[in-house]
Amino acid sequence: MLLVVHNVTAATRLLDILPLFRDDLRIQLLVTCTGSSPFQAGVPELFARLGLPVLPWEQAVRTPVDLAISASYGGQLHEIQGTLVVLSHGAGYNKTLATPNAERRTPNAERRTPNAERRTPNAERRTPNAGAEGPPVFGMAPEWLLHRGRPIAHTIVLSHPEQRERLRAACPEAAPTAVLAGDPCYDRLLAARADRARFRRALGVGEGQRLVLLNSTWNPDSLFGDSGDDILPALLPRLVAELPADEYRVAAVLHPNIWYAHGPGQIRAWCRAAEAAGLTLADPLDGWQQALVAADCVLGDFGSVTFYAAALGTPVLLGAFPADRLDPASPVARLGRAAPALRPAAALLPQLTEAIEGHDPGRYAAITGQLTSAPGESATLLRELSYRLIGLPEPRERPALLDPLPLPAFQPPTRTAPLTVLTRLLGAGPGEPPEIEVARFAGPAPERGWTVHDVHVSVDEECADPGRLALAAVIVRRGRDDDPRLGPGSAWTADAAARHPGAALTVFVSGPDRCTVRTRDGRLLRIMAVPAPDGGPDLCDPAVYASALHAWLSRGKSLDELAGGITVRTGVARHRVAVTDLPLPRAPLP
Repeated sequence: MLLVVHNVTAATRLLDILPLFRDDLRIQLLVTCTGSSPFQAGVPELFARLGLPVLPWEQAVRTPVDLAISASYGGQLHEIQGTLVVLSHGAGYNKTLATPNAERRTPNAERRTPNAERRTPNAERRTPNAGAEGPPVFGMAPEWLLHRGRPIAHTIVLSHPEQRERLRAACPEAAPTAVLAGDPCYDRLLAARADRARFRRALGVGEGQRLVLLNSTWNPDSLFGDSGDDILPALLPRLVAELPADEYRVAAVLHPNIWYAHGPGQIRAWCRAAEAAGLTLADPLDGWQQALVAADCVLGDFGSVTFYAAALGTPVLLGAFPADRLDPASPVARLGRAAPALRPAAALLPQLTEAIEGHDPGRYAAITGQLTSAPGESATLLRELSYRLIGLPEPRERPALLDPLPLPAFQPPTRTAPLTVLTRLLGAGPGEPPEIEVARFAGPAPERGWTVHDVHVSVDEECADPGRLALAAVIVRRGRDDDPRLGPGSAWTADAAARHPGAALTVFVSGPDRCTVRTRDGRLLRIMAVPAPDGGPDLCDPAVYASALHAWLSRGKSLDELAGGITVRTGVARHRVAVTDLPLPRAPLP
């Protein structure tokens, strides 16, 4: 069996279906790359990760195979010596090939006609939907599906009958090859909904927090693109600047073509300031699906990920949606006409709040119901199809299963950007600890609607601009007490207090629920979250607790009044924390 890879994007769908052929000693998997896509970066690393025999394209097309599976078009697919099956690598086929101002766009295999000298399009047939003239749709147009008037693929796998109807209108010669076999990517997302709480914890999303996921497809009209609008490229830094840092978690899923066309290093360089303010960039291969399942709202565009989000019942807000880039009859285009659009020049927080709180999970069901006609059944359908085409009986001793989405590593936000901190003391009921509200912002602090008792700046010692440390009331360092480079937290806090005499508190965060704090008068404290009644972790940043302590002390309050701890409020969440004295280290002997 030959897996035909065009680029990392298309390979993701092949990775979805690989488990269907495990544990079968009758099947040898091979892999090749057509070389037809300009997005070749990342493919060698992917092949090394797979550990399968790699055939150069020239050898692959000379090697007879029982079955070849591709998740894209382009290149000399018609030269493959074996039965060819083509899957979609997204949520069906939706994007058109022709776009205005094409001269300023990066050429790519999905925009230009492959082997144009051999596939002259039949103009009267180039319609994206029945009875409508328009630019051809990738995956539906004759110049992709036919070679010398005959279908290139033995079988085209579609996920819903609406795709088959559009195929019949756009390329009737290829319509008989169409088979409905579901969407394995969506099926994995559906199965992973039971793990949503664990995915959220892995991303550091705590109780009462909301996860906003920005998703962008890959061309200049996308949310991350530069189509001449100076507002859209600034959305990532604006999100982390405008949203309250401890009430919202921000992550981004960028199309693999963005990663590998520009390079992961370049993407991280572009997003450095946003990451320092709390953004997490989801891995385009191993992390985006988990982030999507975990999200409370997706700020997206006309890519497949936004459509998958809507299908899962997640609120979507469209930041970029060029209608001319889509088949108007496609479900993705219909979603674009139905979903709310972002107002880029307006404040982001009220728009996200409205999108989340006013959302009906079934709002787009009539549209997203056309994603697949066989939800949860793609593994069974695709394995049955593959073995039938190979001519082997299926391995009946085990069911056809896709891999469950793995639990990602713990990846809480790492904020090294200076934070403006607003606090207010709320008092306490009889026998209750004092309650202090804290709101931190990586950008200018907006009006919160409540009386602010203290405003201060909290700065991580690893801030990109060390000059900001001189302005900080609270200086933070993150590490482990057994790190020989830093020494125990008590030692670092003393050293930092000596180096930064303007700081009221020096704070060493040594775990997800605790920190060591030194006051200006030399008192050493441990602040630790009190476990919830259900034993679940409190994922609030411990530096928030230190800011609450600073607010208490700045109002002239005594540490002795905190014997019962503090209740720290961030948005709707309340965190019980214990404050205990630590013994001061003994002075070294002379």
